[in-house]
Amino acid sequence: MPTRILVTGGAGFIGSRYVRTLLAPESELQVTVLDRLTYAGNPANLASVRGRPGFRFVTGDICDPQVVDRVVAEADEIVHFAAETHVDRSITGAQEFVRTNVLGTQVLLEAAVRHGVRRFVHVSTDEVYGSIADGSWPEDHPLLPSSPYSASKASSDLLAFSYHTTYGLDVCVTRCCNNFGPRQFPEKVIPLFVTRLLNGRKVPLFGSGDNTREWIHVDDHVAALERVRTAGRAGEAYNIGSGVELTNRQLTALLLEDCGADWSSVERVSDRPGHDRRYSVDTAKIRRELGWAPRRDFRTALAETVDWYRRHDSWWSSEANRGLLPRPPAA
Repeated sequence: MPTRILVTGGAGFIGSRYVRTLLAPESELQVTVLDRLTYAGNPANLASVRGRPGFRFVTGDICDPQVVDRVVAEADEIVHFAAETHVDRSITGAQEFVRTNVLGTQVLLEAAVRHGVRRFVHVSTDEVYGSIADGSWPEDHPLLPSSPYSASKASSDLLAFSYHTTYGLDVCVTRCCNNFGPRQFPEKVIPLFVTRLLNGRKVPLFGSGDNTREWIHVDDHVAALERVRTAGRAGEAYNIGSGVELTNRQLTALLLEDCGADWSSVERVSDRPGHDRRYSVDTAKIRRELGWAPRRDFRTALAETVDWYRRHDSWWSSEANRGLLPRPPAA
């Protein structure tokens, strides 16, 4: 019998890429997506797999015990992406982050134990570690989150591990660095800057622009998640990263170049409260245990991502029409 996988948040940027990978033409997997279709979930992200016999879509909230119980009862494994993820939104409204990221994860974990799910992959973030001046975080580094977003994700990580220790649930937690690629909602820095620059608008650069982030293409992240789902050790966390570190100013320079703009398109804005200085994850564990390594060249993948947004303006313009993004200026 084919493995039945429940993917929460599967209409989002990373989740939909994962679903499309699972349902490659030769796949016999059965995949159910549970997604509330908030502003960051777009049904168009799953258009290419909607006709597949192994695919099912359920509109629902991970905080709804009845909906969750129904879909988990029909799943062998769960890959849990569903989350509120934007730091700036968490600073102005933390309640929804606690509700979705903490309560929603607990509802899923409870149902997973009740129905005997054999693997639960909890997709987290490198931001749970806080800021690091030098070196890279190993998986056993203490969690020191700085924002309501990262604190809610750290809480859900600990909940997931507690269900492994207390109930014996087969749990793996992944902590990935910043993702980029096609179909990312234009509130995150790369699609935000690209869509604004392509419309001849200015882009905001926090503070000095010296904050440093590690960047990975979504395809490399998805490949790592599959290694964890199929071969990860229960009760373990796995860092996922590329080793590609850029200051926000360096990233801005590359995006200006690829979009044919210059520094006159950049406006300095006040720094974000509690803005972490630098993130960097140690990926020795996933490389050693699961044989994973990133494959995409960063510079090539970034240029391809910019080109995707350039060629698919109808995709991100539709978000503006839904009232979720500022409309482009009139011609």
